[in-house]
Amino acid sequence: MADVTDAAFRQIILQCGKPDILYTEFISCDGLCSRGRERLTKDLIFTENEHPIVAQFFGSKPENFYQCAKLAKKLGFDGVDINMGCPDRKMIRQGAGIGLCKTPELAREIIRATQEGAGNIPVSVKTRLGLYEIDLAWIQNLLDAKIPALIVHGRTMKEMSKVPAHWDIIGEVAKMAKDTGTLIVGNGDIMSRQEGIERAQQYGIDGIMVGRGIFHNPWFFSTKNKPASDHNTKDRLDLLLRHTQLFVHLWGDTKSFDLMKKFYKVYVSGWDGAKDLRIQLMNVKNEQQVREIIERYAN
Repeated sequence: MADVTDAAFRQIILQCGKPDILYTEFISCDGLCSRGRERLTKDLIFTENEHPIVAQFFGSKPENFYQCAKLAKKLGFDGVDINMGCPDRKMIRQGAGIGLCKTPELAREIIRATQEGAGNIPVSVKTRLGLYEIDLAWIQNLLDAKIPALIVHGRTMKEMSKVPAHWDIIGEVAKMAKDTGTLIVGNGDIMSRQEGIERAQQYGIDGIMVGRGIFHNPWFFSTKNKPASDHNTKDRLDLLLRHTQLFVHLWGDTKSFDLMKKFYKVYVSGWDGAKDLRIQLMNVKNEQQVREIIERYAN
């Protein structure tokens, strides 16, 4: 997720309970192949404890995907994922994200170029069920590309996140993929590890990808299956401080500190007084102010 799954947040997730595989934020291939690439290289930072980790790219130019896949392999990533699912209107106008649904041949060309650049590391695709309506021909087009894994978000671009994910259709995709060698990973509305396991079993899919669900519980991937509410206030505030420290260390002044504030609700919720503390945190401008507020609250 953009401005979410950076190296700082991934370290927090690892501290709470490691998933089977991690993904970077989605990164612009065009940006990485431009003069501004130095600013984007931090998006590709990862540490040894994050393996297996996949570099996620978006764009619409096969030649740039080729170069970025080569870079991902050189940096030691375990795989490359092509984002063909983002519903952002600007991205669709560029012919990227789910906008590639309009140009299935270009989508296949991008996959081929990425596979060539990636060499012996696997190339997967993440997508939605279609643009304005469910489009299984689009899904079949991707399956025909013989990719090792297809991650399917169970909504169309038009639906955004306004309706429940169509898990029955994800199940249909799993049937379509039978005997193709492509693993099907479902995504959408999964709010707990146990729910993800149950969905996978119910619909015959090979795995679950979690996005927004992590905002409700940083301990999502813990095998202890404890809800966020079972973790005491000190645990949550310690995580908040650790995340803030990691964010500042990683980005310094290159990213706005305001980006950190979207995470504070993850940590500060579920107890009396949490709302007032969140309001205070929304007005901070740096790490020191965060620490001062937390220390006053703890005392």
